[in-house]
Amino acid sequence: MGHGLPPMSSPVLRHLLIDGSNLLHAWPELKALVARDKDAARAQLVKAAAGLQEAEALRGSELVAEHPSGRSDFTVLHTPAGATADDVIEQLVANSREPGHCLVATDDRAERQTIEALGASGLSSADLAAWVRQSSGRMGARLEDRKRSNDRDWRKPNS
Repeated sequence: MGHGLPPMSSPVLRHLLIDGSNLLHAWPELKALVARDKDAARAQLVKAAAGLQEAEALRGSELVAEHPSGRSDFTVLHTPAGATADDVIEQLVANSREPGHCLVATDDRAERQTIEALGASGLSSADLAAWVRQSSGRMGARLEDRKRSNDRDWRKPNS
């Protein structure tokens, strides 16, 4: 049960946690790619999500944290052997000072029930995909507006 798309300016949303393993098999374009090249599918998911929301995560010595955008406020976590993404997501939500600020993207019903019981909100893979498309569209429109503005400024005769 998707809750629809959260507003980007929402004062409540602080942490977007994505169950990557689940979404790699939920998004048709990633599902097809994961069969051929799992690393490329993961990279495509990270690239899609990077424009949405910075994710802040707790880090332990057994978790591997990557910062694909070069920024410390967007983190991709890889679980240690013997742990699942569900385990880590549940731990992050449970240890959050404000679980209500967490939004977890997954189609796993049991995972959604668990994180919602902890106070977080769930987002379906379809809703996340729509959010990515909307965010990308807004960014494209802003870039086009900036380009038009720059073109006008460069064409002005010198005074």
